[in-house]
Amino acid sequence: MLTKPSVLFVCVHNAGRSQMAAAYLTHLAGDRIEVRSAGSAPASSVNAAVVEALAEEGIDISAEVPKVLTVDAVRESDVVITMGCGDVCPIFPGKRYEDWVLEDPAGQGVESVRPIRDEIRARIEALIAEIAPSS
Repeated sequence: MLTKPSVLFVCVHNAGRSQMAAAYLTHLAGDRIEVRSAGSAPASSVNAAVVEALAEEGIDISAEVPKVLTVDAVRESDVVITMGCGDVCPIFPGKRYEDWVLEDPAGQGVESVRPIRDEIRARIEALIAEIAPSS
């Protein structure tokens, strides 16, 4: 049996973009993909506008907390997607790395977060189709 692919989303604070991406991947792929998210300098809480924007999609991340990026999290992931954290991610051979250039939702209201959320959803749908297509 094939092991399921694992994806790690990394941004600086793990409070916005990486949380949205992880929530969408979990929501849309179910248990077909293992999902992690982390930040190079985690915030104390998830961005309230991000929580609200995902709630509009029926996804509740109100209980999520930002997590610190560890070398193990990168080592254990097949795909590492960074979002504005640049070079702080450790690089391991054989991993797939992508950098998604997305506007940072920090300090913005839910109206500004919605287009970021929608772009993340589109990218997640494409990622699922690529790494864990429905049989």
